[in-house]
Amino acid sequence: MTGEKYSPRERVMRLFRKEKIDRVPVFSGMGNVTVHGLKESNTPFSEVHSDPKLMATTSSSTYRLFGLECAVVPYDIAVEAEVLGCTMNTYPNREGILYPTVKDKVIKGAADIKIPEKLAQKGRLPVITEAIRILKKDIGGEVAVGTYVLGPFLLAGQVMDLEGLLKQAFKNPEAVNNVLGLFADLIIAIAGIYKDAGADYITIREMGASADVLSPRMFRSLVKPHLDKVMAGIHMPKVLHICGNANPIVEDMANTKADAISIEKKTGAAKARQLLGKEALIFGNLDTYQILCLGSPADVEKETMRALSEGVSAVWPGCDLWPEIPAENLRVMVETVKKNGQLRS
Repeated sequence: MTGEKYSPRERVMRLFRKEKIDRVPVFSGMGNVTVHGLKESNTPFSEVHSDPKLMATTSSSTYRLFGLECAVVPYDIAVEAEVLGCTMNTYPNREGILYPTVKDKVIKGAADIKIPEKLAQKGRLPVITEAIRILKKDIGGEVAVGTYVLGPFLLAGQVMDLEGLLKQAFKNPEAVNNVLGLFADLIIAIAGIYKDAGADYITIREMGASADVLSPRMFRSLVKPHLDKVMAGIHMPKVLHICGNANPIVEDMANTKADAISIEKKTGAAKARQLLGKEALIFGNLDTYQILCLGSPADVEKETMRALSEGVSAVWPGCDLWPEIPAENLRVMVETVKKNGQLRS
C-alpha cells in the first residue's frame, strides 16, 4: 500500500522477530487459494495439487488480486499421508472445489512408520518445494512465503484409526507415544525440506486437538509433549494452529515454544490476550465460513474490527480460506486492517 512504512514481507517478518511495525499484518498460515485466482489462471482445482507452477500462480493470486500479505502452499492436509504410503484421491475431472483425501489408512502401529530415504523426493513434496521456490523468485521480495505441516495427532487421524489410537492411549500409552514421536520426526524432517526450499514461516496444524475433541488433561499428556518436540526441531518462525475451542489449553499452546499461536472464532482472542500478556503473538480469529464466505461486506468489516479490538497481533482467517469467498469480502478484510490496524507506540 502506497505510503506504508514496510512492505508486506518486512511487516510479517518483523512481527515474528517482535520488532516494531507500523500496523497489524493481515495474512494467513493456511490454505489461501480462491476461485477468483483459479478462474484467472483458468485452472481446475484438481490440477493445482500436482503442478508446482499452477500451485504457485494460484497462491500468489490472493496477494495480487486482494492484497493478502502472504503466499501459502500447499492447499490440502494429505501431503504427509501420501509420503507415508497412503493412496490419495485428488478427484480428477471433477468440477468445483474438492480437496484431496486419503483413500486408505495404511498405518497400524509404530512398525509401519518409516521416514523414507530421499524424503524430499517422495509424494508431492517435490511439487510443494518447487512451488515455494517459484513463489520466492516471483514475489518473495514483496510478501512472506508460508507453508504448513500437520501436527502429530492430526497426522495420526489421517493415516490410522484414531478411535483405536485413543483407546490404546489408556491401555498402552507408551505405544501411542512411540507412534506420535515417529510422526513428530517426520514432520520435523518435512519442515526442514520446506525451509531449505525458501519458506519464510510455517504453521503446525494440530486441528483435532481442541477441547471439543480432547480433554485438556489428555491434550497435556498425549499431544503437547510431541508438539514440544516438533517446535524444538523446526528452525524457522512457527505458528501453532488449533481449531475449535482452545480456550482451556491456550496457555499450553503458547508454552510449546511456538513463535505464535493461531486461534479460530470459538477461542476468544481477548481472553487469550489476557492470559498470555501483551508480548504474545496471537493470530486470528476471523470466522472463515459464516462471516468471510457467507456474510456481507459489512459483516466482514465488523468481524475484522472485532479481532483488532480484541488485540490480535495479526488478522488472519481462523482456518483455510473458503475458496468461494466473495471477492468483495476479501478486499474488505484487507482494507479494514490497512485503515484501522495502525499500532501506537
